[in-house]
Amino acid sequence: MKDLFGKAILDYQTNNSPEDLITETSISEADEMSVAYLFRSYAEMPKLEQKALQLAKGKVLDVGCGAGSHSLSLQNERNLTVTSIDISEKAIEACQLRGLKNARVANILDIENEKFDTIILLMNGTGIFGTLTETTKYLKKLKSLLNPNGQILIDSSDIIYMFDDDEDGGKWIPSNGYYGELTFIVSYKNEKEDPFPWLYLDYNTLQNAANTNGLQCELILEGEHFDYLARLF
Repeated sequence: MKDLFGKAILDYQTNNSPEDLITETSISEADEMSVAYLFRSYAEMPKLEQKALQLAKGKVLDVGCGAGSHSLSLQNERNLTVTSIDISEKAIEACQLRGLKNARVANILDIENEKFDTIILLMNGTGIFGTLTETTKYLKKLKSLLNPNGQILIDSSDIIYMFDDDEDGGKWIPSNGYYGELTFIVSYKNEKEDPFPWLYLDYNTLQNAANTNGLQCELILEGEHFDYLARLF
């Protein structure tokens, strides 16, 4: 991994001539993304993210924290104890420079002997699952990290709207695998990251996967772009 996402975040934090990220997927054209968006304040966040931060309580784990904006809001405005993890070394360096007290490089699957009251996975939190078949592995791990009465706050989108209609009013979707399984490619400063799997889950599929793995699943809020926030407990 070239860690281009992390490089962009650190460039922005250190004022090192940051440029827009270019993102594309297996079903969408290349699109520009401003790195500044990752540094948004609570007031600038979508309602789904604001709601998740409002519901967070106790000892919090922020999975895939990126530039750390969600963690900073919980740490500085809610005075919560937050552990922030990301697989990107450069992103974590930026988080530490921004003042996060407990940010470290880690993969959620490698976390052991720690328990949390709230685990947040935001900005399409299901993305890190990669594929539908891997979802159970991640849900089991997340569940194992919860204190009694703990909760997982996770968002995603039902991307069925991105597929064309067929003559019968249905959708042209791939026959192999689940339609929310995409391949993601990030480019930054004329470098291209190796493609990686990224999963969007519709709510019903997430709910079924949660129930199968001994978790209750509650729809908290729906956004304006087929996105939603769910609470697993």
